[in-house]
Amino acid sequence: MKNKNFFPGLWKCRFTSLRYIILFFTFYSFTFHSMAQINTDRVMLMGRNALYYEDYVLSIQRFNMVINAKPYLSEPYFFRGLAKFYLEDFKGAELDCSESIDRNPYVATTYQLRGLCRVNLKDYEGAIADYRRVISMEPKNGPSWHNLVLCYFQLKDYAAADSTLDRMIHYWPSDPDHLTMKAQVAIEQGDTVRGLVFVDSALVVDAYNAQAWTMRSMISLNRGAYAQAEGEIDKAIIQRPRVAGNYINRALARFHQNNLRGAMADYDQALEIEPRNYLGHFNRGLLRAQVGDDNRAIEDFDYVLSVEPDNMIALFNRALLLDQTGDYRAALRDITTVLDTFPDFLVGYQQRAAIRRKLGDNYGAERDEFRVLKARLDARAGIRRQPAKTRKQSEHNIEDYASIVEADSDEPQREYESAYRGRVQDRRVELQPQPLVVLALHRQQSPVSRYVPYDRLVESLNASGDISRTLYLTDLEPQLDEAEIQVHFASIARLTARIDSLRTPTAQLYLARALDSYHVRDFESALADLGRAEALDDKNALIPFVTAQVRCRLLEAQDQGGDAPSVTVRLGYQRAIDDLNHAIHLRSDFTYAYYNLGCVFMALHDYGPARKAFSDALNHDPRFPAAYYNRGLACILDGQVQLGLSDLSQAGEYGLYSAYNLIKRYSKSK
Repeated sequence: MKNKNFFPGLWKCRFTSLRYIILFFTFYSFTFHSMAQINTDRVMLMGRNALYYEDYVLSIQRFNMVINAKPYLSEPYFFRGLAKFYLEDFKGAELDCSESIDRNPYVATTYQLRGLCRVNLKDYEGAIADYRRVISMEPKNGPSWHNLVLCYFQLKDYAAADSTLDRMIHYWPSDPDHLTMKAQVAIEQGDTVRGLVFVDSALVVDAYNAQAWTMRSMISLNRGAYAQAEGEIDKAIIQRPRVAGNYINRALARFHQNNLRGAMADYDQALEIEPRNYLGHFNRGLLRAQVGDDNRAIEDFDYVLSVEPDNMIALFNRALLLDQTGDYRAALRDITTVLDTFPDFLVGYQQRAAIRRKLGDNYGAERDEFRVLKARLDARAGIRRQPAKTRKQSEHNIEDYASIVEADSDEPQREYESAYRGRVQDRRVELQPQPLVVLALHRQQSPVSRYVPYDRLVESLNASGDISRTLYLTDLEPQLDEAEIQVHFASIARLTARIDSLRTPTAQLYLARALDSYHVRDFESALADLGRAEALDDKNALIPFVTAQVRCRLLEAQDQGGDAPSVTVRLGYQRAIDDLNHAIHLRSDFTYAYYNLGCVFMALHDYGPARKAFSDALNHDPRFPAAYYNRGLACILDGQVQLGLSDLSQAGEYGLYSAYNLIKRYSKSK
């Protein structure tokens, strides 16, 4: 594979030194907004400190507090956007930057950050507008000039890129990177000779410029001058020994010179630096097969197939290797899958015939051999196409199964990467909705301050004293220890004695005993008591609400997590829906009844009704993060990824930070 990352780390910004941004805005804030703002200034400072130490989750919370108190300030929106940028919530960061610009349109750094967000959102026209605005305010802002050129590259506007580079060279005549970018423009326009002139000019300015040597080696590779290319890559590796692409390129040069061991050593080095390099694994697998290292070649193709399960070329290569190592049944399985996809692949039938004979299936082997013979007799063309020595990654001609793979285009990788503490978007989150909000006698405190459910009915019940213990609405139920469980059993005994002593027990007593039974997982007894409570008080919306929660917990234990709920489970969830609808009928503004209704529809895989229910919950509480999260997930599962990402961004903004992992995953799959 030719690695064509000519400009690693291309998207430049001034956020690599976060201190400077924070110092700038600290000065700005205290200069212009110091009067009578002691509390918000202190919270802003705490947020900036958290941002400096890369605690992005905490910093967002602090900036939210400032925004709620003084929504007319621009700085908290900027800093919250910066935190979201590092969390890779680029849409949310862009919106915050726009809010900051609306309040103060004269800060170049805000446009610069928004430009980077738009680059990551592939809104290159918008990014160009932002970088032009930065340049109008700061004519020698090098990173913005640099990113402006790259946006023109993405839009294939090479004329604009070339003229912009001319101005950059005028400002910075001794910067070799600008000359290598000019070379790239020429190469993209098909003028390799002119491109080479600019590369050589860059090497005159800096004879040790690794980028220039990498580009020169690529030109040599394209011309077939493999020995020359190897020498040029050697010079690039001396300057940049930890760049996987350099070893990938040298491996290709060595392969064309039949130096298979040297090429394989380069692939080993590349994969040591970048273990997930897909093409490195594929090509090393081919080379290992050629030198007889079959078992380790199988490992490489196993990795390729874990990334691309439908890669039939990799599957056929693995089938050949499994045949070589004596695993005939696995080889037959793989090769049959390939032939189902490529029914005219004659080499595949020949190989399968040989495998079937080894397994004693002579009839099956003869059928495959007859198919090959018939195809050859029917063929009219006298010349067969010879397999290529190399192929592009996007080319999937099964006849080229043994060809080394090259990258498709000259486009460099532009993913913005940095390692930092508090990187919550890298903590993988299962594709599961947030849990029900339940009425409980316990709640678990989150390690990060988050949304606390509140409802006036629960508050009134606690204030009445009808239930001796405090009730909570929560979606974080703790695991109870043995002592706490015994407390509930003792409470059940006391409540039973009291109920038995009364001629007409109250609904609250039955509700209290139902909650004790719920906590010791005696769901049937809880449902029975809730039925008695509703018979005594059919106007209390909490009773059908709790009934639905108990039904759901019972059904969760019965549901085996298949692709669709069983008929019994579906009927049970329908009864929970009826309970929640009854609660809503009694209390039309009962936020958590709507939310739980959405959760039940999610369990039934009914994403349209789920989205409506979560929307109803948000109509009554627009700061409910779990409702945004679940509605976003419902949108994604319903195929509306963009809408889902917007909701997930809101969930993250309001404190549900696991949303950032899903934003990262699904932003890349749009």
